[in-house]
Amino acid sequence: MEFLISSVITLCLVMDPFGNIPLFISALKKVAPERRKIVLIRELGIALAIMVAFLFLGEWFLKAFGIQSFSMNIAGGIILFIISVKLVFGGDEETKSDPKEEEPFIVPLAIPLVAGPAALSMVMIMSAQQPNKALTLTAVITASIINFAVLMLSFPISNLLGKRGLTAIERLMGMMLVLMSVNMVMGGISAFVKGGM
Repeated sequence: MEFLISSVITLCLVMDPFGNIPLFISALKKVAPERRKIVLIRELGIALAIMVAFLFLGEWFLKAFGIQSFSMNIAGGIILFIISVKLVFGGDEETKSDPKEEEPFIVPLAIPLVAGPAALSMVMIMSAQQPNKALTLTAVITASIINFAVLMLSFPISNLLGKRGLTAIERLMGMMLVLMSVNMVMGGISAFVKGGM
């Protein structure tokens, strides 16, 4: 149960639904209002399918390339730290928020905004750490449902919180992610030390 809760929280933070609200609004603003829900469901479904694929192929990937689990922990922690620093201090998202087509398909909503490098790395790490695939799959699906719920309400939430409110939530999520990233790196180093002894 502890693994499930921790995994869901980590994935939710990595997928950063509140931070993605402005980007999703921008990408969907040219889409007809009656089509927005359909497009959002499609894009999040694609993102979930990609993460599930990485879940079941993650172990094979690690073995094929001879990557140790502690290496994934350290690498994932570094990726999380970089993302968390960006969340805390902000960044330029203009290149992501200017869709070239009226109805986005896969890019940029499914990839990389939801199923980005950090989320896929986390799924692979969980796959390597937890032999019970059903438990890990539950975590991925639960986090995806939470992400879906937040993004489905993106327009009302944006109007309610405003730009400053969304920024404050994003900063808070970034701070939590910093702690998790450091914990992952230290866990990887500890596993490496123990394995080398």
